[in-house]
Amino acid sequence: MTLKEERLAFDAQPEKIYESALLTFTGVEGFDVYNCSIPFAWQGETYILGRVERRGEWARSWVRLFRRVGPDAYTVVADPMTVWQLEDPFVQFFGGELVMGGTHVRKRAGGQIDTYYGYFYRGASLGDLSYFATGPDRMKDIRLCPLADGRIGVFSRARGPEIEKRYGSGAVIGFYAIDRLEELTAEGIERAPAIGSLFGRGEWGGCNQCYLLRDGRIGIIGHKSMTDDADGKRLLVYLNVAFIFDPVTHTATAPRVIGTRKSYPPTPSKRPNLIDCAFTSGIVLRPDGKADLYSGVSDCAEGRVVIDNPFEGLL
Repeated sequence: MTLKEERLAFDAQPEKIYESALLTFTGVEGFDVYNCSIPFAWQGETYILGRVERRGEWARSWVRLFRRVGPDAYTVVADPMTVWQLEDPFVQFFGGELVMGGTHVRKRAGGQIDTYYGYFYRGASLGDLSYFATGPDRMKDIRLCPLADGRIGVFSRARGPEIEKRYGSGAVIGFYAIDRLEELTAEGIERAPAIGSLFGRGEWGGCNQCYLLRDGRIGIIGHKSMTDDADGKRLLVYLNVAFIFDPVTHTATAPRVIGTRKSYPPTPSKRPNLIDCAFTSGIVLRPDGKADLYSGVSDCAEGRVVIDNPFEGLL
């Protein structure tokens, strides 16, 4: 089954989506908030990191910290130390320490994009995170995860013409392990051995949030993408997917669709070619055994849907 066929088959089963909502954000009026981290608990409160950007601008965003004040409602934390010039944040915990990462875009004097990197911060206080590493040139969606043996798993995402020529797909996800956060380097990330058979020709994608499972494998909530020509327009299609990676055998299950743009409420779109874009954030388990799946939608909002736990019995 092609990715397009899998998307159509998923959309034909609306009963797989039990609830659908959009998040609201206050304190940043005039800006969109999208492509967020998952919500996370910290010292008795629940927070989320969101990409904040004006609708008419591109690659000029900040990551801001928001505190939950109600169901699907968040307000900005007014702390000058919780503003980062990044895109598409993620969070992960290692012991009592929080690690936050995102994409930093570097521009030329004329405003054109020169390149971009993953930036990584760490700390035991949300208002005092320290920069500690930079990823490789032009690589987004680098993610970290604790491993069963105490080490740290690192997932890369290389893409480009050379990758497509070598692997037949627009991107590959790589994986390697480090002993300490201090060992995270651009050179190590770039050398991460590729995980085979995740994407087909004309597809690309990456990891968005990683979870250590009870059997020592890693559950990945990610995105899988393609282009689709519809009504004479070329759309960028981003889908929410889940798969499981075994760090011992360096193999993965086939990614399966767990959400599409149609799973979330309607919104405007930042650009016409992004009307079918659902850029995954991750999942949070619910008391009823299901999962809240969070995702950016059409690059202008953040949505939440309730789905079956994609790692049932393992997470």
